[in-house]
Amino acid sequence: MGHCLLIISLLIGLSFSAAFAQPASFVSVKDHQLILNDKPYYFVGTNYWYGSLIGLEKDRRRGIERLRKELDFLKKNGITNLRLLGAAEGKGPLNGIERVGPPLQKDLLEFDESVLDGLDVVLAEMAKRRMKAVIFLSNNWEWSGGFQQYLIWHRVIPEKWLTEKPTWDELRDNVAKFYSCEPCMDAYTRQAALLIQRTNKITKKPYVDDPTIMTWELANEPRPMRPSSNNNYRAWIEDTAEMIKRLDPNHLVAIGHEGRIGTESLDLFEQIHADPNIDYLTIHIWPRNWGWLEKGKMADTFSKAMDQTTAYIEEHTAVAKKLNKPLVIEEFGLTRDNESFDISAPTTLRDQYYKKVLAYVRTNPHVAGANFWAFAGTARPIKGRLFWKKGDQYTGDPPMEEQGLYSVFDSDVTTWKLLRSLKKIELAK
Repeated sequence: MGHCLLIISLLIGLSFSAAFAQPASFVSVKDHQLILNDKPYYFVGTNYWYGSLIGLEKDRRRGIERLRKELDFLKKNGITNLRLLGAAEGKGPLNGIERVGPPLQKDLLEFDESVLDGLDVVLAEMAKRRMKAVIFLSNNWEWSGGFQQYLIWHRVIPEKWLTEKPTWDELRDNVAKFYSCEPCMDAYTRQAALLIQRTNKITKKPYVDDPTIMTWELANEPRPMRPSSNNNYRAWIEDTAEMIKRLDPNHLVAIGHEGRIGTESLDLFEQIHADPNIDYLTIHIWPRNWGWLEKGKMADTFSKAMDQTTAYIEEHTAVAKKLNKPLVIEEFGLTRDNESFDISAPTTLRDQYYKKVLAYVRTNPHVAGANFWAFAGTARPIKGRLFWKKGDQYTGDPPMEEQGLYSVFDSDVTTWKLLRSLKKIELAK
């Protein structure tokens, strides 16, 4: 594709030290398993996307003190693999939703590298606790800017989508254009390369040499959105994965994919994960979002949703076996009982659901790990305010979702009891 010339020019700055040395503490892949320190690496982790942002808080209690307390809590409870947001794009509303930030790319190709100080902090603190990070480089969705922001900057879609909420069909039409917009993909590539080639200000270690990082992910849930964009989508994945591997051969590369529902095709899911530069498969599972749980009938339809979850995992595990690559269930979540957003509501069904999904890490050698969505830590939703507003503390639920929807708080005693019981899953220490 046309942006390959840009990719080649970015590779000139490649660090030779990263190209030749791969210490044993890096996570690698051998056949269907992740490997760490010459042993199979199986993990229970969480999505902690805002972990790269809270270190930027000027108020230490909301920033570094919160971060350290939460990392200690996670480690104590057996959670040692964290999925983080690498960078946001743009500022202000997008689709009428206030996005998270601050952004690395404030305006088109205008980067504020001080924003990555927050990522430096969380990686340095994770290293002290022997945790591993999965970092996604952009987003299919509006809450951190992502693909729509590139399309707006290049006037492929109109600026009205900053403040207006598109219908689902309009959103699909809009985002599908990303994969045929050469300057959009080039801007994404510049941001990704800037991030990957960074040197941590705290540890003085280049990211490419940091074993705390396990994986670079192309984006959070990148979808072709329309079948007409499938070929361009496949080409973008191929080109981008190759670019990341050339910049950083030490780390794993994943797509950040939801599975068949993300591509509307199991065959396409298999094709893109067969790429030799994609190290393992990912799936996300969302029973409520996908209609497996009927609204207002959570308890009545829970058994059906469990069956559909099992079938979804099994069909993607079959693909992993065929490709002889590991599979990670890197997003899954469920609301509290009766679909309540109140943090005092019980989590009986959610705990059952977590137990079912996490059992695959124990029993299926092709399932290398699972990251629940999402850790909210010590933060609490503001009473009377359903959605996040700028200035609020981050929880696990992004701004477009009700606060408390899928968040797991440090006060969720029964959930943490379950998670602690699974600490033995992580075989490589």
